[in-house]
Amino acid sequence: MLKYIGKRLITSLFTIWIVITITFFLMRLMPGGPFDGEKLTPQVKANIEAKYGMDKPLAEQYAMYMKNLVKGDFGESMVFNGRKVSDTISKSFPASAEIGMVAVAIAIVGGIVLGTLAALKNGKWPDKLIVFIATLSSTIPSFVIGAVLIYVLAVQFSILPATGFNDWKNLIMPSIALAAVPFSFISRLTRSKLIDILKSDYIRTAKAKGLSRTTVIFKHALRNSLIPIVTYVGPLVATILTGSFVTEKIFAIPGLGNEFVQSVTNRDYTTLLGVTAFYCTLLIGFAFMVDILYVVIDPRIKLQDAEV
Repeated sequence: MLKYIGKRLITSLFTIWIVITITFFLMRLMPGGPFDGEKLTPQVKANIEAKYGMDKPLAEQYAMYMKNLVKGDFGESMVFNGRKVSDTISKSFPASAEIGMVAVAIAIVGGIVLGTLAALKNGKWPDKLIVFIATLSSTIPSFVIGAVLIYVLAVQFSILPATGFNDWKNLIMPSIALAAVPFSFISRLTRSKLIDILKSDYIRTAKAKGLSRTTVIFKHALRNSLIPIVTYVGPLVATILTGSFVTEKIFAIPGLGNEFVQSVTNRDYTTLLGVTAFYCTLLIGFAFMVDILYVVIDPRIKLQDAEV
């Protein structure tokens, strides 16, 4: 067990390093820079570049950044003087995470419940209705759903506030917009997997032993159908928690997605790198936990098989 975890941990750290390295050098290939739009004299521009180490060779800049990153230092914003990248992340991430947790809960609980109901009512009207809803939500982008929700619930009926982040009511519409696509995928995945499992031999054996329908469905069939869902949920959680760029913009949420877009627009290298490193670490971290959860969910899966 420890050997398996150790290998996965090393692989995860290596992947994070690769992503950060590629991002670092790709940023330097982008036209323009963080100080090109400013009306600066050559001497002032040279002094600013020296402050951030941009006057040094690229390899030396990379070595300096990685050395500071290992120490937990993301650097200082090149556009907003005196603002540390770590402060930007710690200030904006909670807003994205709060909405993200609600959206993930809606997607997972709603998707599994309706997917299970559709599988148990396979071919009947509840199944057709759920499949229709899931298909519809997967074809409509989240920003369109967000705009429709604002028009109906905020403009027409004045039930919920259109923008802002001051009350629990502000969480409802952006969470629904973010949850729509993953809800669709989880519900359809649960339905298809559960239908296949209910036809398997070991389910017939369980029924033949006289086990109740509830035990067969929830203890045997549904538990095994959750494995592909866990695979999807790991990256999903990291993606949603770090914020949806467009959705946060529509609902005026001061989240991490907004900071990421702003850093790209401003060519703010340190902020862009810091947010990318933070996002990548979350994504790989959740993927790592998913690998471990496989064995917990289904004891039949051996660690030796997971390594293959």
